Parts: sequence; structure tokens; C-alpha cells
Amino acid sequence: MGNQRISWGIAPIGWRNDDIPEIGAENTLSHLLSDIVVAGFEGTEVGGFFPEAHVLNKELQLRNLRIAGQWFSSYIIRDGLEAATQAFHKHCEYLKEVKAAVAVVSEQTYSIQGTEKNVFTEKPSFTDEEWEQLCQGLNELGKIAEEYDLKLVYHHHMGTGVQTLAEVDRLMENTDPNLVHLLYDTGHIYVSDGEFMTLLNKHLDRIKHVHFKDLRQTVKDHCQQAGRSFLQSFLAGMFTVPGDGCIDFTKIYNKLLESDYSGWIVIEAEQDPSIAHPLEYALKARKYVDKELLPLNMLLVEP
Repeated sequence: MGNQRISWGIAPIGWRNDDIPEIGAENTLSHLLSDIVVAGFEGTEVGGFFPEAHVLNKELQLRNLRIAGQWFSSYIIRDGLEAATQAFHKHCEYLKEVKAAVAVVSEQTYSIQGTEKNVFTEKPSFTDEEWEQLCQGLNELGKIAEEYDLKLVYHHHMGTGVQTLAEVDRLMENTDPNLVHLLYDTGHIYVSDGEFMTLLNKHLDRIKHVHFKDLRQTVKDHCQQAGRSFLQSFLAGMFTVPGDGCIDFTKIYNKLLESDYSGWIVIEAEQDPSIAHPLEYALKARKYVDKELLPLNMLLVEP
């Protein structure tokens, strides 16, 4: 799919959701992986329902697919660094076995993303002491990731203490750039801050993993006015795949190409699979990528 430095994947969350396991429970691993092949993507991220590494590797090999990474909920502030490192070692061992590229980390202390709280007004924040604890802890987790030939990429996320541009700035300023990298998620920063290019431009050199998530502006506005939670908002259809919402991904993709970005771009859209048919939306995303984004590769190399 175009530029050889960039791998294109699609996240399993379109088929099954880790936060609400009952939705999409009928979609098996074989179903998910085969849909990904049909839609023409190169791989995926590990979902909470994925099997042991040797079983997953067999299924991947049969379909010529790869694993990009997997989400890790860190609780450095709540539980302390020792507990976090023990859990992270186990996480990284699995990721190395399935030949992943990154470990996606998000600090979940005080997170409201799985609660009924208003995600637009009740996000948590950290004290100065907690910020210092988090940043030092992430540096240590970054060292562990390196031991397993992985990159730690931090996921700024709605409903957490690292959500806004200012919070991402603080995290980047106070962590080691050689150990703590950034996952750039278009949908989360757009919902949080109302735009998406500033974060990309400011932290291009730290971005080692990308999520392309589109947004339905009218649904977002309605959810915000109604004071809905994160789960209620995505179930209402706030997020969708590129080409089905309001974000212009050509600007984003051009900037990534200009910066010689190397890594995964993963299509991700939290939706209810009983409403948004997973394969239909995977194909919709692939069509948009093929039509609107991949031709930009050729424009960049023209003399």
C-alpha cells in the first residue's frame, strides 16, 4: 500500500471492544484477521481477546499479516513503578513473541474513559508531584521496551490525565526522547482540542506510531451538549474511519511523508459493530486511503 516506510493496519476495535466485551463478541479472531486480508491491510494491533503468542502467530502466518503493537494500561501513579514494571515486562515479552514494533502505553490513574462521567468536562489532572512520578516512570518503562526491541509510544487519550496538547507538551518536555515516543491519534486530539495539526507539527520527531481516526462533528457536538461519557459517545457514533467524517487526512499524511515518517499508520474507529459493519467500514477506509492518500506518495517524489 504505497510508501515502503509506512505500514498500513486496522485496529481490532472495529470488530470487538475491550471496554465493552459484549459488543462484537460474535466476531472471532479468524473472522477479524480474514476481514483484514479482504480489506487489503498489512496487519493489526493486539486485542484483549487475542490468544497466546504461538496461536496468534500461526493465524498471522496463514494470512501474511503482522502485529503493530498493543495497548498497555499503566498505573504508575496509583500503584507505583515496581508494579508497573512487572506488568510491562510480561506485556513486552508477548509483543516480542508476536514480532510487534511498539508498546502503546496510556496512564490510566484517575481515568474516566470507562466510567459514566462527562468525558468533555470531567477529565482528571495530575499534581506536579504526580507528573514527575509519571515521567520518571515512563522513562523506566521505555528502557524495558528497548530490552525487547520495542518502542514505547505514549497514547494521549480522552478522559485521562494526558489528553490535551498542553499535557502532551509537558509529557514530551519531561521524558527522554530516546525512550519515550508518541502515538499521534487524530480523533482524540481533535475531540480534545478542536484541531489536530499543532500536535503533529510540534512533536513530529517524537511520533513513532499513528492512529487515523475520523470524527462525525454533528455527533460529537450532540454528545458534548448532552454531557455524555466516552463510552456513550463512541457508541453514538462519534468516531468513524477516515473518509467518513470531517477530518482532512491529506494534510496529515503529507506532513508525515515530508518528515520521512517510518512506522505504522493504523485505522482505528471505536464503533458498535452491530451498527457499523466491520468489513464494510474497513473497505470504506481502504478506498479512502487508496483514492485520497496513496497518490500523495507519487507527488512527493516527482522532480
